[in-house]
Amino acid sequence: MPRARLSAAEARRIALAAQGFAEPRRADGRAIRRLFDRVALVQIDSVNVLQRAHYMPLFSRMGPYDTRLLRRASERSPRRMVEYWAHVAAYMPVDLWPFMQHRMAGYRERGHAWTHEKASARLIDSLVAEIREDGAKTSRDLDDGLPRQKVDWGWNWSETKRALEYLFISGQLAVARRNSQFERVYDLPERVLPPAVLAVPTPTPEESVVGLVRRAAQALGVASESCLRDYFRTRPGMTREAIATLVDTGELIPVTVPAWGARPCYLWHQARLPRRIAARALLSPFDSMIFERNRLERLFDFVYRIEIYVPEPKRIHGYYVYPFLLDEAFVARVDLKADRARGVLRVNSAWLEPGQDPRYVAGELATELKLMAGWLGLSDVQVMPRGDLAPTLALA
Repeated sequence: MPRARLSAAEARRIALAAQGFAEPRRADGRAIRRLFDRVALVQIDSVNVLQRAHYMPLFSRMGPYDTRLLRRASERSPRRMVEYWAHVAAYMPVDLWPFMQHRMAGYRERGHAWTHEKASARLIDSLVAEIREDGAKTSRDLDDGLPRQKVDWGWNWSETKRALEYLFISGQLAVARRNSQFERVYDLPERVLPPAVLAVPTPTPEESVVGLVRRAAQALGVASESCLRDYFRTRPGMTREAIATLVDTGELIPVTVPAWGARPCYLWHQARLPRRIAARALLSPFDSMIFERNRLERLFDFVYRIEIYVPEPKRIHGYYVYPFLLDEAFVARVDLKADRARGVLRVNSAWLEPGQDPRYVAGELATELKLMAGWLGLSDVQVMPRGDLAPTLALA
């Protein structure tokens, strides 16, 4: 039986709608819940050049919102979101916790490279006992106070930190919140997760991957196997089996999309296909819309690479570059920094995509930058003279 065919434009609109860009912006607690139901996870990252990464996807889709709403949903009972290693470190809806149990069990058995193999049983028991007795703790609360040195891109972890990370990734501890230093505050799962979530029978590994691929398909709208696998970083063989199951149930519909050639893609059976998308958004480098760079290039003809880890002389566009989505296309990219001391949102560089109207793009981008500056509590936008869009943007 021949597969249904989607045009490139239809696939783009489906993908954007699935990620929440087809609706008018609205900024309240209900909108946050709806967004998490849709995208299923928001990546957490420590870089604070502009704003912490987990706050940005909500702004991109909702506009200026009170960030306390996200903290309330993820830090106060009854929690609606919880942190776990989903795509990478991410906030996810609490109902996904049972589907991560097979992943946690694997880490309990084999440990993790970042936590060496497994921490000593004596240290683990003592840490869990202290948290049970005294309440939620950071690594700094619990470790031996040895000085730490920043090395390369991370920190030299103490044995306590390694043990706590093992306990977190293996599900024996959960993250109650992040403190003002962005450190994880660890607690017992039963004091973090709602009782109803903990009472759910543990799915089999196969059932778990079906559940995760189902949520990935909802979040992506239309996707290849590699896209579905990347969203929750599920294993290739189990992902293929899950896709076959979801095709059999009619939840995934095999389709062809020109960008993927003969490679099969899969359409979520309830995916929306709007007539048009009227969106205007700056996307964080860690936004779920652009997780999979190959997908971004195939669907939108937009080549994007994060350059944080590239030595400065070799960077092409800048350190922390935000793609700019306008309607159904990525039309520009800007390297942004919040200069909090001066109260300025600084555009370190601005670049126009080929074939775009510079004056129209600059006008829309200027509007979005002013909106972002106000949300960040900054009083002005300053455009530096770097990039082919910078002169026009400065005028706008």
